[in-house]
Amino acid sequence: MLYIVPTPIGNLEDMTFRAIRTLKEADIILAEDTRTSAPLLKHFGIDKKAYAHHQHNEHKALNEIIRFLKEGKSVALVSDAGTPAISDPGFLLVREAIKNGLSVCCLPGATAFVPALVNSGLPADSFVFEGFLPVKKGRQTKMKSLSDEQRTMIFYESPHRILKTLEDFSSILGEERRASVSRELSKVYEENVRGTLRELIEHFQNNIIKGEFVICVGGKP
Repeated sequence: MLYIVPTPIGNLEDMTFRAIRTLKEADIILAEDTRTSAPLLKHFGIDKKAYAHHQHNEHKALNEIIRFLKEGKSVALVSDAGTPAISDPGFLLVREAIKNGLSVCCLPGATAFVPALVNSGLPADSFVFEGFLPVKKGRQTKMKSLSDEQRTMIFYESPHRILKTLEDFSSILGEERRASVSRELSKVYEENVRGTLRELIEHFQNNIIKGEFVICVGGKP
């Protein structure tokens, strides 16, 4: 069995009992960054070594992991935070396991865009998750392609690009479009800023930009 195991996006109390048990019982633990996973495993008394599985080695490691699964071993995959395969490594391994007729079980758990969407005040009955926008090539084209999207749109963004992204959205979608920015979700300094794109730009022009960000943008009226 291949287990996809979500881990907390900040607050360790968000780790589930089932996730802890699954990691304790797994024969092999794969982690996006072992330096990040090691303290987490230690905190929950999981005395096992984690092996690196990230975007730079996941293609090479696929065959060996599939062989382990075919031998009857249980493999658990964790990312640095949240649910693997959601803007993190995991998709390739899940696809390959399914292709080989192997069982895959994804545990429910933390994912940053869900609390960001719910507390944004924007419609949550229908939405589109876009993850990270292209850094350079295709960035403007992607944004313009969403100008007529009527559903709430959700994006992940890094601190050094958050202001530029809001400015780009304002230019393409209009400065009065409603939006919400969440940062450091579930952590001590969690912040949720809501308003028009113009108001959000003004906020982040005058405040320290730090942490991981989720942007929710209202759909076209």
